[in-house]
Order: sequence, then structure tokens, then C-alpha cells
Amino acid sequence: MRATLERSNLLKSLNHVHRVVERRNTIPILSNVLLRASGSELTLKATDLDLEILETIAADVGRPGATTVPAHMLYDIVRKLPDGSEVALETSADGQTLTVRSGRSNFSLQMLPEADFPDLTTGEFPIRFEMPASAFKTLIDRTQFAISTEETRYYLNGIYLHTPTIDGRTVLRAVATDGHRLARAQTAAPAGSEGMPGVIVPRKAVGEIQKLLENSDETATIELSETKIRVSFGGVVLTSKLIDGTFPDYARVIPQGNDKLLKVDRGTFSNAVDRVSTIASERGRAVKLSLSSEGRLALTVNNPDSGSATEELDVDYGADPIDIGFNSRYLLDIAGQLKTATALFKLADPGSPTLIQDDGDEDALYVLMPMRV
Repeated sequence: MRATLERSNLLKSLNHVHRVVERRNTIPILSNVLLRASGSELTLKATDLDLEILETIAADVGRPGATTVPAHMLYDIVRKLPDGSEVALETSADGQTLTVRSGRSNFSLQMLPEADFPDLTTGEFPIRFEMPASAFKTLIDRTQFAISTEETRYYLNGIYLHTPTIDGRTVLRAVATDGHRLARAQTAAPAGSEGMPGVIVPRKAVGEIQKLLENSDETATIELSETKIRVSFGGVVLTSKLIDGTFPDYARVIPQGNDKLLKVDRGTFSNAVDRVSTIASERGRAVKLSLSSEGRLALTVNNPDSGSATEELDVDYGADPIDIGFNSRYLLDIAGQLKTATALFKLADPGSPTLIQDDGDEDALYVLMPMRV
């Protein structure tokens, strides 16, 4: 194999694929990135057996071929080369090493055979649909923060994607929960997605999709099988195993009868919570919201070890007075996902879950369990 390409293009692709590779591997081939040169392209592929990323970039191919070399080492080499330089990749005649050459720099990397590299993309993907990459990323952005990190409830360690029909309208819906909070976002179901099975996309795949779709205005193709998801856009193809489990009936925890309505300026509220939570303990992080029927909201934090903080806000609230406590970090996470200037809180009582959403936007909602304060 012999291929020459621009350092910036190679670095960008290596940056995408090398993140999948675990630093410590008991299987040596999984520490490597697969390089395949053919036609006028170089394809890079990396996997951890659960997630695979493949990217194709333009290259001047002198001799087609394929090999695998240590992913993190190659990434570090290319990262340290000068901007604007060209990189030549060439395998030795004995098939043992790959030479990386740029200007006066020469590196020789040990190779492992391409035939040993695993392939996650095999098998049929019967469900296929397309949607704007930005719309798919928005679904993920608005829900991923609520993914559980508790490994015992593994079926919560991802985002649940499915296509329910609501009032005659089919939507593509993303849901995540960790038991303390729930995030739900949806968009009109793309053609071809109707009737797809509900799938749970793992946390690591969600994080990589977020990074890959950053600043992308292209169309994403999403394909599903019973065990895998494949997302393609531009020259990138991400394939991931799905979580084999049943997502809980999340609709049961979304409150329906919360009749105490609070409307507050989202930015003002978020900044006030951020300020008073400076006092909060790392463990509890509790902030108390005290609402009066005159339209006043008092935010209070008490920490026996460091002191207390209070801030008052003018809000739109006309129901009975209520004191309710929340985890301040969870409040800030949710406020960070709201899009409109006004946040709408639907409350019931100090011991029941609260519904939070954008005022006038039904496409995203958040459920937050209260804390004792």
C-alpha cells in the first residue's frame, strides 16, 4: 500500500476514529486502526467490538492495499506534524511495517494483518430512513444528559428511540432517564421510520454521534436491525450494537395533573440557580424553591458547613404557595436544553415530580423528581 494525502484531512479523520479505540486492550488488533487505500481514497476504520467508525477521505493512491497500525500512536504522530504538510503512508515489502513520511520526518510502525480486523457492519439493516443531521443531533442533545450511568440498570444506559403515533401524528421520539429525571424530545417521523422497533442506543455511541454531527448541515441516513444501528453522513459511517433490554414504560412517570403553573425567564432563573448553588454541598446540591401567590420566587440554599444563599425573582405564578426542593445541577442541565426565553414549570406538591418545558413548545419535555430540603 502507498498513499499520499494532506495532513489536515488525515488528522481530522484520525480524530474521529481513534476515539473509539480503548487505550488498554487484551486483543492487540483492537488497538489498531485499519487503513485501506483504493482508487483515489483512503478508508480508516476503528472498533471496540461494540462500536465502529469508518471514514473515507481523498488520497493520491500509488499502490492499493490495506493494513492496520496502532491508532493512538498514528494519531499522535500526525497531530505533531507541521500544518499544511503532506503525509505519505507506505507498507514495507515484507509486510511488517508501515512508514509514515512527512518532510524530513520518518516513522516506522509495526503492522498487524488486515484479515484479523473485525467487521461490525455485516448483516442486514431492514429499517432505513433519512433526516437532516441537525435534527437527529437535536434529539440527542436534548436528551443525552439524562442517560443513567448506573451499570446495574443497563437498559437505562442509552437513549430510547421509537416512533409512537400521537393524535394521528407519528413522531420520532428520543427518551432518556436515570430515575431522578427524564428527558423526552421528538420530531416529525421521517419517511421510512414508521413502525420501526424501539431501540436503545448506548451512551458511548450517543457521545460519538454528537461529536461527529457537530456543525453538520448534511443529511444523515439511519439504518436499524434488531441488534445494531448504523448512522451515515458525508464520508462517515458509525455502526453500533444496541442495548439488549426493555426500556421501562416512561409514560407512567410523566405527570398529567400538575395544575400549579410557573412561568419564569429561563436565563434569569438559570443564572440565579447557578449563583445560589455556589454554597451547596457537592453531595446534596439541593436548592429550595419557595413560591408565593403574589408572583415571587425565592431560591434558597443552606449548607451547614459553609453558609447559606438566597435570591428572589419576579415570576408569573398565581397558584397556592409551595416550597419544593431540587438538585441544582439537574435544574441547570434542564435549563440548558430549553430553547425559548420562558420556561414553564408544572408543579403538583413538594413530593411529586415536576414537569418542565419550553413555553409554547411541546416537542421537548423534562420530568424532575423533587428532593427533601
